[in-house]
Amino acid sequence: LYESTLSSAALYLAAGIDPSKSKVFVQSHVPAHSELAWLLNCITPMNWLERMIQFKEKAKKQGESVGVGLLTYPSLMAADIMLYQSTKVPVGEDQRQHLELTRDIVRRFNDLFCKGNQYKKRCKAAGIPSRPVFVEPDAIIMKEGARVMSLTDGTSKMSKSDPSDASRINVLDPPETIREKIKKCKTDSFEGIEWDNPERPEATNLLNIYLAVQPGRTKEDILEEVSDMTWGQFKPLLADAIVNHLQPIQERYHEVRNDETKLNQILKEGADAANAVAKQTLYSTKVAMGIVTPIED
Repeated sequence: LYESTLSSAALYLAAGIDPSKSKVFVQSHVPAHSELAWLLNCITPMNWLERMIQFKEKAKKQGESVGVGLLTYPSLMAADIMLYQSTKVPVGEDQRQHLELTRDIVRRFNDLFCKGNQYKKRCKAAGIPSRPVFVEPDAIIMKEGARVMSLTDGTSKMSKSDPSDASRINVLDPPETIREKIKKCKTDSFEGIEWDNPERPEATNLLNIYLAVQPGRTKEDILEEVSDMTWGQFKPLLADAIVNHLQPIQERYHEVRNDETKLNQILKEGADAANAVAKQTLYSTKVAMGIVTPIED
C-alpha cells in the first residue's frame, strides 16, 4: 500500500499535473474526508447506496463476503467532492452514477439542515454565512475515450481490479509487455476495421484507444488510415502508438519516484492546502447539523 500510494502520486505528476496549480495529496492525510463520509452515511438512505451498479455487480461476485466499505464507498466519494465545494468533476462514464448520487446527497443535506431560523441563528453564532453548505457538482466527461474497455472483453470496462493483467494496459508496462498484450488482445473475424458497430465492441474499443493516445487526430483520418487493414496489420500500429504515448510519462515517473524526499514534500504541501479548505467545510457542516464543535485555542 505504501508503494502504491507514492507510485500513484508520482504518476499524477509525471502525467503533467502541476502541484503549484493543482494540489496533490494523500487522502488519509486529510482527516475531514473520513469524518464527512461518516456524517453523510448517517443521512444517506440505504436504498440509494444499494442501487449503485458497481456495488451490485461486485456484491454479486463476492456474495456474503462483500464488505460494508464497498456499499458506503459512494458516500466517501461524495465527501471527497463536497469538501472542496467542487462545481465541475472529471469522471469516467462508469462513475456518472456516483456523481449523480453526490448531487442527491447535496440536495438532501441542504434541505434537511440548511433552512429555517434555527440554522440562521447557528450560523450567526458561529460567524459563518447562512447559505447552503454544499453546491451541486456537474460531471466533466470526455466524449472520446471516456470509458476504455477490457482487452479481453470489449463489453467490460478496463479495470485494475480485473484478475487478468492481460485485460489492461498499465501506465508503467514496458514496451515489450504492451506489444504482447496488444498482440493477444481479443478481436473478431469481420473484414476491415470500423467504429461503433454494436456487433464489434472490440473493434470500437481498440480504435478508441488508438485515437486516445494520438491527441490531435480525428476519427475520420484514423479510419482513412486503418479501415481496410487486417488485425495483423493494425495491432503493431496500435502497440507503437501506445508505447510512444506512454514513454515520456514513464521516463518522468521514474525521475519523480526516485526523489522520494521531494515527492513527500509535494504531498505534504498538498495536504496542508487541502486541510485548510476541508476543515472549514467540515466546520460548516457540523454547524448546520447542530453538532457541538470544540473551542479553538
